Amino acid sequence: MAVASFIGTAIEFYDFYVYGTAAALVLNEAFFPNLSSLNATLASFSTYAVAFAARPIGSLLFGHFGDRIGRKSVLVASLLLMGLSTACVGLLPGYSTLGVWAPLLLVLLRFLQGVGLGGEWGGAALLAVEHAPRGRRGLFAAFPQLGPSVGFFAATGIFWLLSESLSDEAFRSWGWRIPFLLSFLLVAVGLFVRLKISETPVFAKVMADQEASRAPALEVFKRHPKEILLGAGGMVVAYGLFYTATTYCLAYGTKTLGVPRGTMLAVSLVACLFLAAGTWLAATRSDAGGRRRTVLAGSGLAVVWGPVLFLLMDTEQPVLIALALGGALFCMGVVYGPMGAYLPELFSVRVRYSGASFAYNLGGVLGGAVAPLVATRLQSAFGSSSVGWYVSAMAVISLLCVLALPETRERELG
Repeated sequence: MAVASFIGTAIEFYDFYVYGTAAALVLNEAFFPNLSSLNATLASFSTYAVAFAARPIGSLLFGHFGDRIGRKSVLVASLLLMGLSTACVGLLPGYSTLGVWAPLLLVLLRFLQGVGLGGEWGGAALLAVEHAPRGRRGLFAAFPQLGPSVGFFAATGIFWLLSESLSDEAFRSWGWRIPFLLSFLLVAVGLFVRLKISETPVFAKVMADQEASRAPALEVFKRHPKEILLGAGGMVVAYGLFYTATTYCLAYGTKTLGVPRGTMLAVSLVACLFLAAGTWLAATRSDAGGRRRTVLAGSGLAVVWGPVLFLLMDTEQPVLIALALGGALFCMGVVYGPMGAYLPELFSVRVRYSGASFAYNLGGVLGGAVAPLVATRLQSAFGSSSVGWYVSAMAVISLLCVLALPETRERELG
């Protein structure tokens, strides 16, 4: 079950990150050609942010059915919505063909992407955690938590291959569409895997005892408001680090520093290995050392690394840029890894899908949606060092929120 949750999550995050990479490299030209370079970049990042606003909606929608009828069927539905929305971006004509309808349809598809991903993570995490034996929930949850690392690596790797093998004109004309169209194939693979999984034993017992919540969203806000808000706050730095170090820094490196596109994509691939290492190390260690302590350590590291990130980026040296991004993503992984078990453990079984999903995705709105937009404005007005301090501020917010949460690794899930 852990492997099945990993495969599906990797595919869905591939879909999500393909858009982020394209937003940093080419969508501004394809869909906003009449704007200035800065405003086109901001417009591109704004369409990127739309999905984050949609993710809490998806978490409540899919969470309702996940807590009412089960985890498995909801995961199949979220995969279909996410994958098909992504593939359709690859088929969408640009501004030169459709005019204003092109960016409007792009926003709609991005919104549907967000709704789909909003239902994905909670179900995948619960699939792993609720099948795990006690004392090994961090280990089992590490598998879906590796999904973003693998999805990002695959998305960046495909863009790097296309960037290196195609002329710049071909890449900007049609090459960027290929990663989106590959989603048709990935959806088929994901469906094959997900249709074979079984319902989790914890939720199967809820159904057998006829104890499923009739209104999970209302119940979770009534019973667990503190856990929702503090859990979301704990996730802020993970999202902020990731989308600053990937989407924003990719645009900053290529367009402001003048680093070649292929070089920036290559160092992003290297940095992704740091993310995977931090995620696996922290998730598995949290079974012995505790979720709370591990997340606090990652947040503390991020406070320190924020100012270092752009000191290294601004050298324009590929090795130091790789270190800058790798360090940021390692800090993110240390926070993110234990969250696969930590957030589900904060909520009772009747509302676990709704609660864990909403907290996770609300953190995305606060930390991920605005990070590239705020970073672009800060850099333009105050220089790159201000973006580093912005990252540190997000880390302080997460540290304070997690300090107010309890340790959960000894809790029963049933």
